[in-house]
Amino acid sequence: MSTPFKILSFQEKQKDKHNFSKELGESFKQWGFAGIKDHNIDKDLVRDVISLFSEFFSLSPDIKDNYYKPDLGGARGYTPIKIETPKDGENPDIKEFWHVGRSLNQDDPYKKWMHDNLIIKEIPDLSKKANNLYTQFDNLGRELLESIALYLNLEGSYFSNAVNKGNSVMRAIHYPPIRKDEIGERAGAHEDINLITLLIGGHKSGLEILAQNGEWKDATVEEDVIICNIGDMLQRLTNNYLRSTTHRVSASSLQSNSSRYSIPFFVHPNPDWMITTLPSCYDEERPNLYTESILAEDYLQERLKEIKLI
Repeated sequence: MSTPFKILSFQEKQKDKHNFSKELGESFKQWGFAGIKDHNIDKDLVRDVISLFSEFFSLSPDIKDNYYKPDLGGARGYTPIKIETPKDGENPDIKEFWHVGRSLNQDDPYKKWMHDNLIIKEIPDLSKKANNLYTQFDNLGRELLESIALYLNLEGSYFSNAVNKGNSVMRAIHYPPIRKDEIGERAGAHEDINLITLLIGGHKSGLEILAQNGEWKDATVEEDVIICNIGDMLQRLTNNYLRSTTHRVSASSLQSNSSRYSIPFFVHPNPDWMITTLPSCYDEERPNLYTESILAEDYLQERLKEIKLI
């Protein structure tokens, strides 16, 4: 199985973090995507979580809708099919999903930005397992941000205090079978909002990325590979040096007549982190495209409105 972007062993980071950083950065520079194998995400836990979420998505709409909280902008709990819509897109996505976020104590200063996670009473075993997977994703995200920092000639710890209370979200997605008369894509062409995204489920056909020459490229990987891609916040931080690549989940794939499940983890910075273009990423020949800084939370809210989650 071949992919346009590099597949890197996470174990190489432990052996030579600078070479791993170079290889990762080069893949991001060309494609905005990279694959990570030999990682520390528990494969049995992944299977358990996907299985339990598939149970939830098989429940009746009346039951699932009890967990839909539109006033939260999809930040926690359930979002039904054909709600999220790509920026400037005509048709909503043919998918439903569940969001798990960071758990904070009630007296934590960041609690005002982060809601409590919802518990699915019909599937009592799910919450603990989902939270454990969230923590593993969170740790891997920090490790990869360290590598990205090194690639950008920053201190490896550059992002440490920027994401330690990040508003990161784990999304369990169900793409239902596509009817012949269905209009739209499972996930229309879009870019991610956040710093980086980590994706489990890329071994199922359908994920495509838009190459710089305008061609759509198949991004299917082996089952044990986590796909990592650049988000718009990191693109903005680097003055488009690292680009957030357009991607989609096509409804015309060979497996579109059956359900598809995936779990992306969207790595967000702390809500009060200021997104300010790195001085090393602009000069007289490459002017700063983002002269006004913006709070991560403000940027997030702007983008959630664009995709019709709020």
